[in-house]
Amino acid sequence: MGNTFGSLFRITTFGESHGGGVGVIIDGCPPRLEISPEEIQVDLDRRRPGQSKITTPRKEADQCEILSGVFESKTLGTPIAILVRNKDARSQDYNEMAVKYRPSHADATYEAKYGIRNWQGGGRSSARETIGRVAAGAIAKKILAQFNGVEIVAYVKSIQDIEAEVDTNSVTLEQVESNIVRCPDGECAEKMIERIDQVLRQKDSIGGVVECVIRNAPKGLGEPVFDKLEADLAKAMMSLPATKGFEFGSGFAGTLLTGSQHNDEYYLDEAGEWRTRTNRSGGVQGGISNGEPIIMRIAFKPTATIGQEQKTVSNIGEETTLAAKGRHDPCVLPRAVPMVEAMAALVLCDHLLRFQAQCKTLP
Repeated sequence: MGNTFGSLFRITTFGESHGGGVGVIIDGCPPRLEISPEEIQVDLDRRRPGQSKITTPRKEADQCEILSGVFESKTLGTPIAILVRNKDARSQDYNEMAVKYRPSHADATYEAKYGIRNWQGGGRSSARETIGRVAAGAIAKKILAQFNGVEIVAYVKSIQDIEAEVDTNSVTLEQVESNIVRCPDGECAEKMIERIDQVLRQKDSIGGVVECVIRNAPKGLGEPVFDKLEADLAKAMMSLPATKGFEFGSGFAGTLLTGSQHNDEYYLDEAGEWRTRTNRSGGVQGGISNGEPIIMRIAFKPTATIGQEQKTVSNIGEETTLAAKGRHDPCVLPRAVPMVEAMAALVLCDHLLRFQAQCKTLP
């Protein structure tokens, strides 16, 4: 029913924004991987609400509990269950939204599909669902790092018309985490923070673009025809809340070039390995990774729930207005960064296991 993602490294997330908790079941994790709640917590802390003045003020520690699949700090190869309990839900803030649909939110469509919805905090459509993804992504990151030193770094590339200059070959997690907007361009970050703060005072919201680079991914990941690596990455990213666009490699700008301008010519490096001189393909050719950095960009819309009064309808068919209450991000981008990294890690880890199973079985 759309709650499970992946083939060999498979996750199923569960829970609602204002329910007892949220979490994930991870199946297919290799055994004997050393993992601890503290390692997972690092990424959950980057995703959690209330971490800065430009995020939702909801106060949640988002402490994870590993319920199964890990013994003496090592994975068993059996399903791993991770739970994060909700502590600071204020369901009364949503009483009016029980009967009024928020413009551009999932309220109306969920009710159209199921005939029922959890209106408290958005229920399953809340970005709080992504806790399970981020927890699973932390485990996937560790597998990838141990296998081939794979690095996944995402960051805020732009907010509205403010765009950062970032070197995808050298950008580091430390640079990304050096400010509250998670933009490695310090000067640009200050402008972004100022813009978000301005929009927050106006009870409005804004969107932008997260860029993600994956370095040291091995050659050979991806399953033509329907499970091409960039196709699975696109699905992963577009499954995140508030996403409205996806670009890979040269993206839409590549349509302005000729084939001779766009092609990535090959050469042999000092070790005799084939490489590409440029990387307009974004690290994937024919749906299979070529060993170059994998680069993608994801567009996030402005947060749907805002404090300004807007026209809407009720679930009994009346036209009305709504000025939403509750605690919401004026811009989802800073907290979306670890979500993007997590989904990238889940896709690559799944394809790594698939590659090993099919292509490394026979000598």
